[in-house]
Amino acid sequence: MWFVFSLLTTLAWGGADLFYKKGTDSNDKFSHLKIVIMVGLVMGLHATAYLFIKGLAFNPIDLLKYLPVSAFYILSMTVGYIGLRYIELSIASPVQNSSGAITAILLFIFFPHELGIVHIAGVAIITTGVLGLAILEKKAESAALKLTNVQIDKKYQIGFLAITFPIIYCILDGLGTFADGIYLDELQLISEDAALVAYEFTFFICAVLSFIFLKVIKKEKFQIFKERDKGYAAILETTGQFFYVFAMAKNAIIAAPLIASYSIFSIILSRIFLKEKLSKQHYTVIVIVILGIALLGFADEL
Repeated sequence: MWFVFSLLTTLAWGGADLFYKKGTDSNDKFSHLKIVIMVGLVMGLHATAYLFIKGLAFNPIDLLKYLPVSAFYILSMTVGYIGLRYIELSIASPVQNSSGAITAILLFIFFPHELGIVHIAGVAIITTGVLGLAILEKKAESAALKLTNVQIDKKYQIGFLAITFPIIYCILDGLGTFADGIYLDELQLISEDAALVAYEFTFFICAVLSFIFLKVIKKEKFQIFKERDKGYAAILETTGQFFYVFAMAKNAIIAAPLIASYSIFSIILSRIFLKEKLSKQHYTVIVIVILGIALLGFADEL
């Protein structure tokens, strides 16, 4: 089932990425905090409903136990939300999408696994495809800017912001996923249910603090029910998180790079809903990644 959970996570996060892009205002310096608030709110509601529906007892100690993992994830996501304001001028995607491969390598080094040739081939194909697609996206963005005679500020094109955000995201997300693999799969330090609830409540606490900061300290206008795109992104993010926990608990070393291919589905959804044009190279890379995913699905049945 890990493959099905991984695929559902990938689809959900691909959709979330689409709405993150739609809901981000490059002129709003608090846009990232508003996304944190929306995601944290939805996750808090989901965690509460999950406890009641399954009849689980919440142990506050789980918040502290799982805090290292939660901290890595929430920090990386917040950095990623900030980077969305500069995505058209950066090389963020190639670096960010390599976090899944980094996680797989770390898990393989510290917790050796016997992987079949089909698993290795699937992971290699997916990782190569994701990086290839990200590079194509960067070239397409640069070409579009040149056609419109937009002057790109050098400090943003290959400067501090362009490099720092994706590198920080990649490191934090890679370490978070590595830690998750240890907690849920390798050493089984916490159950899937406890990890899910602990993470979502931790995100909810961050959302409350961010809301107080915006409304009380910064006096910023923020109306939750008018933030539809951010709300849709939050719902899809939470949906993906639900399946993600169970995928990582079963086969973290393979699930991590597979889930990192969610950008493929984001591109496909952008083509469908935003009418974005894709080149033959885009379609070729997409087919390659889907082939890699199919290989992992085939290996799961062996």
